Amino acid sequence: MDFTPTETQAAARELAARIFGDLATHERLAATGTGSDPELWKALCGAGLVGAVEELGLLGLVLLLEEQGRTTAQVPYATGCVYGLLALTAHGTPEQRERLLPGIRDGSVVVSGAFPAQGGVRVSPRGGPAELTGVVPVVPWLRDATHALVADGDHRLWLVPLAEGTEVTPVELTAPWSAGRLTLHGARAERLGGPGAYGDVLATARTAFAGLQAGVCAGSLARAVAHVGTREQFGRPLATRQAVQLKAADAYMDTEAIRVTAYEAAWRRDAGLPYATHALTAAWWASEAGQRVVHTGQHLHGGAGADLGHPVHRHFLWGRQLDAYLGCGGEVLQELGELIASGE
Repeated sequence: MDFTPTETQAAARELAARIFGDLATHERLAATGTGSDPELWKALCGAGLVGAVEELGLLGLVLLLEEQGRTTAQVPYATGCVYGLLALTAHGTPEQRERLLPGIRDGSVVVSGAFPAQGGVRVSPRGGPAELTGVVPVVPWLRDATHALVADGDHRLWLVPLAEGTEVTPVELTAPWSAGRLTLHGARAERLGGPGAYGDVLATARTAFAGLQAGVCAGSLARAVAHVGTREQFGRPLATRQAVQLKAADAYMDTEAIRVTAYEAAWRRDAGLPYATHALTAAWWASEAGQRVVHTGQHLHGGAGADLGHPVHRHFLWGRQLDAYLGCGGEVLQELGELIASGE
């Protein structure tokens, strides 16, 4: 295994860090509220950082999502790349790729994902155009999307244009992800991929969101370290206290564990190797350790960490939302154990 970024991946990460750093400032995020930042999204697409994921692979996307997580930038980058660009590249037909990929690259087409599979989504009987009926309670960044990738109870993937036959109701989550409830009233849909597509897209999503969590945790820890290095108590910086040092060290080790497991899963996918168990391992670390890190980041800020207007509180909200989205640690661990036991 070699997780060293290629020259292209390193350059893309540097560009992403600069764009996120310039535009996802605390002041702009506070002004954005719970919605997305269209100017930032336009800048990312204009710089080619969406289309570049085709060449950068999943490992490259994880590197870029780390930079988004550091700043908690409010754009549909993870969903658009995972459920749109990578899903179509891997499982779309030539006609689907030719029709949809140009719009995904320039940002005019945004695909969100209704994952994991919802048993309530039903497909019309065969014999005519596929029509979907049912409700998906929460879909991240749905309010920014033009299409939704929906998995039915049989783990088949359907690409649904958000037009006639669909209803989007805003849902406010812990983190400001422009989420919504998707109601399908006989919505027209087209099939994406074959029997193995669902498992691949789900593992890709878990890996990508684990990478996003690594960035959220790194940003939270960086803010905490800066705070305790300058905040004095009884004439000494808080950073000189052994208890503070140990808390920060534990958070650092947790963050590195999230990062390295996400890197491994992404590297294996790019190399064409089985990676379902590795994606679950990354998801477990991101869920279980991620919530510990953002709690520590808030704790080390003392009273300031409880201030809803403080930047570190945003990392706390994102970390808890990613914990919920990936699934609680016990659930993920059970699924991982069952997958290992099955020998698949």
